[in-house]
Amino acid sequence: MHDLAKLAIDAARSQGATYADVRIIHRRRQSVFAEDARIAHLSDDADAGFGVRVLANGAWGFAASAQLTRDEVQRVAERAVAVAKASAQVTAKPVEWAAEPAAELTFRSPCEVNPFSVATSEKVELLLSVNAALHEQHADIKKAFARMSLRRDERLYANTDGSVMESDIFTTLADYTATAVGNGEVKTRSYVPPPRTLGYENVSADDLLANTERVAQQALEHLSARQCPVGEKDLILDPHNLALTMHESVGHATELDRALGMEESLAGRSFATPDLLGNLQYGAPHVNFVADNTLPGGLASEGFDDDGVPSGKWHIIKDGLFTGYSTGREVAGAIGLDRSVGGCRADHWSSIPIVRIPNLSLMPGDEPLTPEELIASTDDGIYIEGMGSFSIDQMRQNFQFGGDAFWEVKGGKITGMLKNVTYQSITPAFWNACDAICDERFWVPNGVVNCGKGDPMQVQKMTHGAAPARFRGITVGAAK
Repeated sequence: MHDLAKLAIDAARSQGATYADVRIIHRRRQSVFAEDARIAHLSDDADAGFGVRVLANGAWGFAASAQLTRDEVQRVAERAVAVAKASAQVTAKPVEWAAEPAAELTFRSPCEVNPFSVATSEKVELLLSVNAALHEQHADIKKAFARMSLRRDERLYANTDGSVMESDIFTTLADYTATAVGNGEVKTRSYVPPPRTLGYENVSADDLLANTERVAQQALEHLSARQCPVGEKDLILDPHNLALTMHESVGHATELDRALGMEESLAGRSFATPDLLGNLQYGAPHVNFVADNTLPGGLASEGFDDDGVPSGKWHIIKDGLFTGYSTGREVAGAIGLDRSVGGCRADHWSSIPIVRIPNLSLMPGDEPLTPEELIASTDDGIYIEGMGSFSIDQMRQNFQFGGDAFWEVKGGKITGMLKNVTYQSITPAFWNACDAICDERFWVPNGVVNCGKGDPMQVQKMTHGAAPARFRGITVGAAK
């Protein structure tokens, strides 16, 4: 493959490209979905191809193909340059491309057990066993869904800077949901262990089965839960719930292309504009958000981005102050950066790299604090677990989030389950209302594997770690 990569670079340069890069990628995907006592879906797919991206006359050109032959590589590289030259005729402003030192590196995600070496029958048996265990808990558990998703991406990257980089990334996840029906209600409860860039060792049969009783019983409890009150409450949010909230209100808000207006027509802009960098008190002084694409097992930990920038670690919010963005080499100069932080990724060899959310985590508190102590010091609140529905405005500011399970807290004790809970706030007000975060013992690296952005749509993955945290005086209300 190295000879094909070199051919693509040489061909693009010979046609007049001032910059060129090529990604050659082999992908494999296996998905297993179990519904009750049957397998509803099973797929095992593989594909390979390459994409060539070039700058010529100050404009971008891109072309891709699934044919990994010398003739096709030559043709596609020449096509990409032709596209760039045509684009330059209608491009108002030349692309400003940040410099990046040449680098050679190889990255492989940790993998003790290749997930594709495990028999499909074993995976099927595990998911069916989970569903059976859920149904065994009670007759009112009417539906059970369990799934497993396994991925591998082998990537070779090269560019005209002289960089040559390789990666081999496994991604694994398994989770399930129980649905209870009764009292005129239909309620669910899910168990979602963190997806990670690890091998099959990330799929623990013992852990999945051990949680089936709790999940089923909480789905049943949800049927008779009290309606969510209306008003202001102190919220205690678990790491899984926080993952989605930080993803939408911090992650997307601090993608630099969005803040510059480059995503406006499709997915909105951001209130966190460059003039607020270093000036906006995004959260309380103990709120720290760290982007870390070197995080072991992190879903965005890929060794390097698709601009050829090695993975790094940086603050997005430091001591509550807005201090950074996720950037690509094209937009880094807009805020005075000499180099990109390495946040540009594509979801496929046929996709053009765009700025994406990194592994972005709310850092744990510095002082020892357990979830039990957090609950005990809360007089009137709601404890929320898991992800639910959400909505957020085009500026990533005014939002509403739900969850998967909710408990009322009175006088420092959990008094019972609630249903149909949503909370509403404005992004800076919400993160400034955070008054306590549990310590590192309770930090969990949850993540998102279905983040959509771009047109055509690209789907990416990233980790959002957190420990349970409390937010004072947040507006809550019933979802129906």
